[in-house]
Amino acid sequence: MIEAKGLTKRYGRTDAARDVTFTAAPGRVTGFLGLNGSGKTTTLRMLLGLSRPTAGQALINGKPYRELKHPLRQVGAVLEQGLMHPGQTGRGHLRTQSLLCGVGRQRGEELLEYVGLADAAGQRTGDYSLGMRQRLAVATALLGEPSILVLDEPANGLDPSGMAWLRGLLRAHADAGGTVLISSHLLSELELLIDDVVIIAGGQVRLVAPLAAVAGDEAGRLRVRGRDPHALWQVFEQAGARVSTDGHVLFVEGLAAEDAGEIALHAGIAIHELTAEQPSLERTFLELAGAAE
Repeated sequence: MIEAKGLTKRYGRTDAARDVTFTAAPGRVTGFLGLNGSGKTTTLRMLLGLSRPTAGQALINGKPYRELKHPLRQVGAVLEQGLMHPGQTGRGHLRTQSLLCGVGRQRGEELLEYVGLADAAGQRTGDYSLGMRQRLAVATALLGEPSILVLDEPANGLDPSGMAWLRGLLRAHADAGGTVLISSHLLSELELLIDDVVIIAGGQVRLVAPLAAVAGDEAGRLRVRGRDPHALWQVFEQAGARVSTDGHVLFVEGLAAEDAGEIALHAGIAIHELTAEQPSLERTFLELAGAAE
């Protein structure tokens, strides 16, 4: 388990992170979301012992990262797009990291195959595409067969097939009882993968919740266009709905699509569009993160 307990990081008079508290549990994939400058990377660095918190605790399986006896066998991480020497081959990089991790060479060979880099193992990493470097970074994180994965933007540079591969890998890891904490700006991709969501903005956590409570289990709103928007607005409000507009479309909350259609029919107003919009992770993220910027 990963636990952030009141994490604060202060630089001078500025708090890069303030009282950040959340958990990432075994068997679940937790999405950690924040705009640039939100405190997301600062928090991940504190979790991994790369930055000392001014206050609070960052715990991995109940201990600070620096107190773990075999950290690479407990936590696999990808930060800053996976640092590797451009003159080393992919195979050479994994062999070097295997020595640090205390695993045999064969583990590296297995992972090259697993992440789809077996045919490129002899190429210098400096000649790798961004997507290939991301795959090698994930392989590096998996070397010690850790139960916990912490990944910062691991999908950068991956094509659609690569993103599907990454989703499958992380889902399988969680389903086997592992813990996954992942940050990404690709919200539509995250929505296909994560179980829980943590949103941070302005250095503070704005939301901690299961994804189902954020994007799907709540009632959505309707997009409505018709021949007489003003008249539609009136009849919908008379029916108890909340109505707003962007100047082109009416947004109606509190009515089912069937009821809205019946109301418009009885009022004799032609409908040109009637679409049910479900709450989305992206909309929630922008409402919370955007409001804090």
